Amino acid sequence: MASHAALDRGDASPRAVPTIAIIGGGPAGLMAAEVARAAGVEVHVYDRMGSVGRKFLIAGKGGLNLTHSENFDAFVARYGAREKEIRAWLAQFDADALRDWARGLGVETFVGSSGRVFPSDLKAAPLLRGWVRRLRASGVVFHMHHGWLGWSEDGSLRFANGDSEKPVRADAVVLALGGGSWPVLGSDASWVPLLEQRQIAIAPLQPSNCGFDVGGANNGWSEHFATRHAGQPVKPVVIEWRDAAGTSLHRQGEFVITATGVEGSLIYALSAQLRDAIVAHGSVEIHLDLAPGRDAQRLARDLARPRGSRSLSEHLRRQAGIDGVKAGLLYEVLSKAEMQDSERLAATIKSLPLRLQRARPLDEAISTAGGVRFDALDENLVLKKLPGVFCSGEMIDWEAPTGGYLLTACFASGRIAGQGAAQWALRTRF
Repeated sequence: MASHAALDRGDASPRAVPTIAIIGGGPAGLMAAEVARAAGVEVHVYDRMGSVGRKFLIAGKGGLNLTHSENFDAFVARYGAREKEIRAWLAQFDADALRDWARGLGVETFVGSSGRVFPSDLKAAPLLRGWVRRLRASGVVFHMHHGWLGWSEDGSLRFANGDSEKPVRADAVVLALGGGSWPVLGSDASWVPLLEQRQIAIAPLQPSNCGFDVGGANNGWSEHFATRHAGQPVKPVVIEWRDAAGTSLHRQGEFVITATGVEGSLIYALSAQLRDAIVAHGSVEIHLDLAPGRDAQRLARDLARPRGSRSLSEHLRRQAGIDGVKAGLLYEVLSKAEMQDSERLAATIKSLPLRLQRARPLDEAISTAGGVRFDALDENLVLKKLPGVFCSGEMIDWEAPTGGYLLTACFASGRIAGQGAAQWALRTRF
């Protein structure tokens, strides 16, 4: 069989300049294209969608969180079990480098109150347009509506283009195909069986930065609660969770009630640990402090005060600042009799139990865990079993919370893969 990375764009004449095929037009693929083209090779980007950067644009819909401003060690610690590997990526292209890169496209950034970094106009589209314009001007060629089908027996790449199939041969290939969490935008994990057929080790894909379904006595929310409160935020609130090692984790923020459970930033921040605990134990119980900063004993005393003709809901609002969705949560876990017990009510306000039964499906998640295992790659992100084929971005086995960490590592991995592919193609050709 021919090399997996040998190239032809449809003609048989030899090319003096090595050619790179990049499959996937997200941030990792576009960054790979940028650095590979700068190294002097011909670059072709293939994407199954009608335009590149679809998920990038969706990520910026509410304000593009490009990266985060915290110090390097704190930043890389966000990658959990993959801290060592991602540290090596970010040592070459970190958050500051990403901000400088954006500035080179005429996009200034600022640090928000949470430490997150945003473009000054908060939008993703101007940055993406400027980037694609610069890539085209540099000579990068884009091929839209090209769905990757794997390899032919002679080593050429197979692409579905409309009703026909197009063979493409390349001196090196960068795969930047994303995970499986956004099939409507092209990240549908269709690459998994294609690589497994080549004996590439792949960790099963799982949802990351995802919501969860609740369990318990009702095996979900009551119909009344779901109908009335789905879509409403719970804030401020503290989540407490004790992991298998007995370590108690506390995090304050907000989340959103869904028809079947919970989602939102506070849930996403713990989603990897919660997901893994559910896989190990079948479910997991978290506790919610609905009144951060309020003392439980003081709450009990305030709630024990006579309420006269006032309803319990009004009494809760006046004495504990609890109403709306927070009051609804209390009614979900306490009986009518328990709601009348001021000590029990205060204790539940400070530690409301919530059992999470399962993570929401992969195609609803913000991102994906799992993918090509690191031991299948070398330090330049080339597949050991497929010389000349490089991987980048979310299709590799790592994950990160929201906050700019996902994008930063995708950019960094794209640079490494693009540089490695260019070096490979130049070395192989010459």
